Amino acid sequence: MQDSIELKGIREGLLVTVDPNPDWVSIMAQITTRIDNQAAFFKGARMVLQLGERAVQRPDLAKLGDMLHERSVELVCVLSNSATTQGATRQLGFVTDLTEIQPQHRSVKTDVEQPPHFQERILSDDLRGSEGVLIRRTLRGGHTIQTPGHVVIIGDVNPGAEIVAGGDIVVWGRLMGVVHAGAMGDDTSVVCALDLQPTQLRISTLITVSPSGKRRKPRPERAFIQDGQIKAEAWK
Repeated sequence: MQDSIELKGIREGLLVTVDPNPDWVSIMAQITTRIDNQAAFFKGARMVLQLGERAVQRPDLAKLGDMLHERSVELVCVLSNSATTQGATRQLGFVTDLTEIQPQHRSVKTDVEQPPHFQERILSDDLRGSEGVLIRRTLRGGHTIQTPGHVVIIGDVNPGAEIVAGGDIVVWGRLMGVVHAGAMGDDTSVVCALDLQPTQLRISTLITVSPSGKRRKPRPERAFIQDGQIKAEAWK
């Protein structure tokens, strides 16, 4: 069965774009199968569903919401040009526009009172951020990170460590473990490191390994997809 859904990490969560042709049962099966195959990766994710012109009745949309809830995935928004789908979305309590999504609240323990003008996120109008994970330590063998967003490591990624990200992976140090950027099929994702020597590197569906032999002098590099293959260039 040909895959009819496209997954991509955005600031609001996980964007799932649905092909307009397959039947709804097939679409639900493809979404849940993708989640089941990487349950730990998707756990706790917030989903935005892009349905375009597809008309979906309330019971069908509710069933998908229940199936996602059972897998610890929250459906927060349905984007659609169909009046039927928009009506069903509002009746179920989901929003129909990205600007209506409420920020995800996280409990933060602190003994210091924040200044009254403090805000969680400040972005200029011409900037658009996206969710990510920042880790200030070296990842040793056996450490694993899985997230639908971006990953930034301030430290090394040693052999035996693994990072799977829906977006970019940036390592401010030596990268010698296994990394997979754009894990949900985003071909625009990149992998950057001050010393790019991964045991295995994947971007979207493509995979490569570091050449064996004498190690070259470390230098910052950026790996990306171009012309259907993974390439690396100086990271300036």
